[in-house]
Amino acid sequence: MNNNTDNQSNRSFGCLPSFLGFIVGFYALGPIGAILGAALGSILGNNFTKKDTAFLGDTPRQKDFSSSLLVLSAAVMKADGTVKKSELDYVKHFFLSNFGQEQAEKYILTLREILKQDIQVAEVSQQVGRYMDYSSRLQLLHYLFGIANADGQVHETEINVIETISRYMGVYTSDFESIQAMFVKKVDDAYTILGIDSSATDDEVKKAYREMAKKNHPDKVAYLGEDVRKAAEKKFQEINDAYDRIKKQRGMV
Repeated sequence: MNNNTDNQSNRSFGCLPSFLGFIVGFYALGPIGAILGAALGSILGNNFTKKDTAFLGDTPRQKDFSSSLLVLSAAVMKADGTVKKSELDYVKHFFLSNFGQEQAEKYILTLREILKQDIQVAEVSQQVGRYMDYSSRLQLLHYLFGIANADGQVHETEINVIETISRYMGVYTSDFESIQAMFVKKVDDAYTILGIDSSATDDEVKKAYREMAKKNHPDKVAYLGEDVRKAAEKKFQEINDAYDRIKKQRGMV
């Protein structure tokens, strides 16, 4: 009976480890590799080998981003104690846009297994921070806030988890607050998005805009796929809109 179940899992999910590639790239070791390995082992009954994880389809850097996204998404989704359908749908949309229906379903299946695990957020985030470029880390944070906001409200517990992720990934506080301000609206959020306060001079506003636009430019994450680039464009537009609002308020040229 158990053998039949295992065989059915292998037929249903085939080369799941190959496109996920949990031993490919910088996640070969460390907490993320362990989490993904445990998830895949649960799905396939440990009937997979290193050969099954052969490179397929996407690039190693895309794999690394997707692996980070899976594990950190689970951490955010568990933050408020309830995993919502809207959050799962948000994650599925990303994978559907980037990998197609079949692979998206396999990613979501893996995510469901990861959700059952105890995730050491600090250790996972440190691993991401050591190897992922800064602009990609910013885009990852933007994505995580998108998950938190999928139900129309970003809960304080979710903010706390994302803030912890941000800190251990080595993201500057001003950059974290900038992305947070795009989802949690407050007074003077335009200034927060640019990483400054309302007492800044016009020259400081212009400088802050240039720096924020440079580090968040969509071209910096284009290698991660079209859907990620589109999300980066949305973030970039938020920065432009914040700058335009400040210029209008101040009468800046």
